[in-house]
Amino acid sequence: MKTKIASLVLGAVVGVSATAAFAGETLDAVKARGELICGVSTGVAGFAAPDNDGNWAGVDIDVCKAVAAAVLGDATKVKYVPTTSKERFTALQSGEIDMLSRVTTWTFSRDVGLGFEFVGVNYYDGQGFMVPKSLGVTGALQLDGATVCVQTGTTTELNLADYFRSNNMTYKSVNVETADESRDNYLSGACDVYTTDSSALAAARSTFDDPSKHQILPEIISKEPLGPLVRHGDAQWGDIVRWSFNAMVIAEEKGVTKANVDEMKGSNDPEIKRLLGTDGDMGKQLGLGADWAYNVIKQVGNYGESFEAHIGVKTSIGLERGLNQLWTKGGILYSPPMR
Repeated sequence: MKTKIASLVLGAVVGVSATAAFAGETLDAVKARGELICGVSTGVAGFAAPDNDGNWAGVDIDVCKAVAAAVLGDATKVKYVPTTSKERFTALQSGEIDMLSRVTTWTFSRDVGLGFEFVGVNYYDGQGFMVPKSLGVTGALQLDGATVCVQTGTTTELNLADYFRSNNMTYKSVNVETADESRDNYLSGACDVYTTDSSALAAARSTFDDPSKHQILPEIISKEPLGPLVRHGDAQWGDIVRWSFNAMVIAEEKGVTKANVDEMKGSNDPEIKRLLGTDGDMGKQLGLGADWAYNVIKQVGNYGESFEAHIGVKTSIGLERGLNQLWTKGGILYSPPMR
């Protein structure tokens, strides 16, 4: 999920000119079009995947919906553009999409070198390993000599190489282009191990005929802060995407939900009043209506509602909140204050 900057030098040059061309124009373009164009993955269960009727759902999809609700007052006004790991950055640089919400790791080279602006982290992740239980492996240090399925042209490759080298182990890689190929090769026995972000491993396992036959090993070998991003050069649009997501986090912090958001308009809590537009001019400062965040919460929900609906412990993916729990409950998730 993490394309190497070395393969994107040309894209970086394109990005420099693209940021200047689109500076200040994105909000106007989205409003005129009446639709947000959001780049997403080609299909990662729980994060961004279409159902049998073509309806997209997932925590990344909810970020797209939140922005559409804030800007257009309607969370359904989104065109989803599936992108591969190699295509996603070019699509954003060229203006084909307005934003990218696609399990993308925030790194220095992407933020600075490629001319993008990450506007938050909607899932704190890390690279892991999945193996068949029949392999009899309980930890990653037992993988010496293993055959590993890995997406080529990604920093997943680099993390894998570094981990094995630093632990004096060897492996044979089975290189593939997409997550689907990794999964299919793993299930066919072409490799012993499947490696990618731990959340993606859990998502893939949930689609197996018998998930109980596979285990995700306990080791996490990298930091993978995943989040939405926009082009450099349009600060207003970056603020809108950032605070559309932050509104979901603040809503959870303050106990504001889809079900009670109308009642909470009568709250005496100053931050809730600013959030829901009953006090202050937060919407005006963003170039939006006073009800921008109300629309996000009413139509999409708060962060916790999104997490539990798509990837939480009661779903087939079954992820614990972990680091993605609110800071008040032992996690590291929090939004800057709305004041």
